[in-house]
Amino acid sequence: MDAEDLSLVHLLDQVNGARADRAALQIRGGNTKHFYGEAAVGAPLDTAALSGITSYEPTELVVTARAGTRLAELEAALEEKGQCLAFEPPRFAADGTVGGMVAAGLSGPARASAGSVRDHVLGMTVLTGRGEVLTFGGQVTKNVAGYDVSRLMVGSLGILGLICEVSLKILPISVATATLRFEWDEDHALKQLKDWARHPLPIGASAWHCGELHVRLSGARAAVSAACAKLGGERIEAAPAKRWWSAIRDQSDEFFLLGEAAASRGESLWRLSVPAISGPLELPGKQLIEWNGAQRWLRTAAEPELIREAAARASGHATLMRSADKSPGVFSPLSEVLMRVHQRLKEAFDPDRIFNPGRLYVGL
Repeated sequence: MDAEDLSLVHLLDQVNGARADRAALQIRGGNTKHFYGEAAVGAPLDTAALSGITSYEPTELVVTARAGTRLAELEAALEEKGQCLAFEPPRFAADGTVGGMVAAGLSGPARASAGSVRDHVLGMTVLTGRGEVLTFGGQVTKNVAGYDVSRLMVGSLGILGLICEVSLKILPISVATATLRFEWDEDHALKQLKDWARHPLPIGASAWHCGELHVRLSGARAAVSAACAKLGGERIEAAPAKRWWSAIRDQSDEFFLLGEAAASRGESLWRLSVPAISGPLELPGKQLIEWNGAQRWLRTAAEPELIREAAARASGHATLMRSADKSPGVFSPLSEVLMRVHQRLKEAFDPDRIFNPGRLYVGL
């Protein structure tokens, strides 16, 4: 029996033990996203031993890695071959893992152009709360007949099962990139992004904050050069531009960090998902707007009801990302119908409710 099998057997023993004792388990990789979601409860179920890249086919643009593999290790291996995870998952800290990346389902600045984590998942192996090791999907894009269960696991925060291994679609690193800066207010920036969306421009990412819009162009050299000439603005040098986008991607910019002073003011960090064509939401606090207007980060002390109502009016929803008080609920409340669907899925995969109970919604 090899090390991978031994690691899986050990995890399976823990799961079966928890089932017998009717005890909760909290799945833990690098623990870099402990702030996200509702509070974790139960004994730790550590995925550290379940690590390593098991298959990498650069010519096929596919990589398979175990859940405990450090995200930094995976990205370094891809970079050696001139490839990347195009959706730019937030790293938060050096210990972030592949399993945590998929379970959280968070994407970075390139989400609007490259797609989300879910769009790049091809297949995975999952240890369910029934003590079963199941494999879904595969290692090619068109491999699913029926419901794609592997993508169901993305963003589930581990409430359905432990992700053991995942296959991901990867892409080449862009040949050329350039970052342009414009001094525009929110309304003008949103209107300009909406207008640019109607043209074949190689806009890979955008971020507006404090009266400045940053736009990252990515693609062939000729296309990037032509877009720079067309759009104008101030071109930012490569090194500071890279630092800027990394701070947005990893949420290490001071805007995202709630220190003691912010906590004393009752501030929380919200993520609002709305249609990109939405105008300014007129909410109190500071905003950072990504994804051509579709993702609005809001740092505010405003009442949760006010924020969720504003998101709903724009046909979107709001998530409480960081706060000293999560009693309003992290995610927007579900309708009775959707909650029943969630409950049935939980029952199917984890009938004894041992995996991350309550981490996504109270009662799941």
